Amino acid sequence: MSTLSVVVITKNEEKNIRRCLDSVKWADEIVVVDSQSTDRTLEFAREYGAKIYSPVWRGFGPAKRSGVDKATSEWVLSLDADEELSAELAEQIQTIVRSNSDTAGYYVRRKTQFLGRWILHCGWYPDYILRLFRKSAGNVNNAEIHEKVVVKGEIERLSGEILHYSYPDLEHYFRKSNQYTSLGAQQAFDAGRKSGLFALVIKPPVSFITHYLLRGGFLDGIEGFVLSVLSASAVFVKYAKLRELWRQNRKGSQDR
Repeated sequence: MSTLSVVVITKNEEKNIRRCLDSVKWADEIVVVDSQSTDRTLEFAREYGAKIYSPVWRGFGPAKRSGVDKATSEWVLSLDADEELSAELAEQIQTIVRSNSDTAGYYVRRKTQFLGRWILHCGWYPDYILRLFRKSAGNVNNAEIHEKVVVKGEIERLSGEILHYSYPDLEHYFRKSNQYTSLGAQQAFDAGRKSGLFALVIKPPVSFITHYLLRGGFLDGIEGFVLSVLSASAVFVKYAKLRELWRQNRKGSQDR
């Protein structure tokens, strides 16, 4: 019979980690990759017998990849600390591991909560992500942000859901958004992309129209409207930060 390792990355996740690990406590191994938590995250993780590693932070992709490298099972499930498995998905994964499926990886549906409401439109659901895979068939790529699992072989879809408690309040949203827009701007800068009037003036309203109208955000009530506005704002902030990076780069070149 095959075995399963669950890999979770953490940083000050004491409010979430127990819920996450409780949903996978049946797994053969839990690997926690921690980024210098200062709360009770690691104390709670040890309650579940987790193997804990604390590498130097180099981005989301490298952190998850290091966890996969430490995993010892044939199958790997990658989770974030603010996620948990639905009962249906947990049962499906256990069946797959027991049956020793030849499939290389599985996409699962992720349902995200925003300000206490499950978002079922806005392009957020069903958010199929590849999280369950054979260690011999793939790994997480090295992207600093928006990392993905890449596998070689057949990929199937599961009907069970990952429940994502990502944005309980606006303070939490803005903290994450600031981090993601900075990383996104840096990633675009490293790729040589520029930011001009088109990106700053056109792309944000296009983002709002896409999320709220074309992808049905209006069906998610006030939260859908707020989310669509904030998504458009994040696009603007990302490209404003990208423009600032190029300005700093030019200034640095002139000062040398």
